[in-house]
Amino acid sequence: MTERNGYQVIAGRLADEVAELAPGTKLASEHELMDRFGVGRASARAAVQELERRGLVRRVRGSGTFVNRRIDYVISRERRPSWHRTVESAGAVPRSTVLSSQLRPVPERCAHYLGVEPGTEVHHMRRLRFVDDHVAAVGEEWVKRDALTELGPAMRIEESLDELLRQMGRVDVVRSWCRTAMELPSEEIQAALEMNYVAPVWVVESINRDAATGTAVTYSTAWMRADVIRVVMEIGDTEPAPNIALHR
Repeated sequence: MTERNGYQVIAGRLADEVAELAPGTKLASEHELMDRFGVGRASARAAVQELERRGLVRRVRGSGTFVNRRIDYVISRERRPSWHRTVESAGAVPRSTVLSSQLRPVPERCAHYLGVEPGTEVHHMRRLRFVDDHVAAVGEEWVKRDALTELGPAMRIEESLDELLRQMGRVDVVRSWCRTAMELPSEEIQAALEMNYVAPVWVVESINRDAATGTAVTYSTAWMRADVIRVVMEIGDTEPAPNIALHR
């Protein structure tokens, strides 16, 4: 092993070991890796960074490096458009905190999605979302004022906007449109997501409508860490039966 290719060898060996460890397991420190593999700090650090780029580990400032867990975030018409319910269905623990919430004139682009005139006053909210207490996504939501009188104070009682609309607004919201892509985040989004390096993130735009009337209720954009979440789109009337021939 040389300093030039040392980090690649270390990353390969550690990747095999990480595959056998439970999510949340703490990895050896850089100093321990240096002693174990007989390399300098640069190679040890590069090896850990390579594992992080692969989404296998997650570095937490001041705490260390831990085995990462990536969940499937499933989007389909049959599932409620709820961050909390979707994360829970993946076997993880959801949480969200409100960064800001206020009434604002809706910009032209968002007004088009909500079916209102530009400048109409609606709720605007920014939230930070967590999976198993790890930062996973940041998003902004535009909510029609007639769906909820108060939004910010109500979110302190109920973290799920979907539940809040059902309980207080008496609105059964369904996902009517969604657009998903991957792109490099802005510096602001990267900082909010606590990313240690520049990497593509999922960008998910959604319009949710009242199931009873068909009118738009919310328009949202979420930026999700790809090392924490794998966005899965399910399109179709029913899930097809597995093709046995393909699995032989």
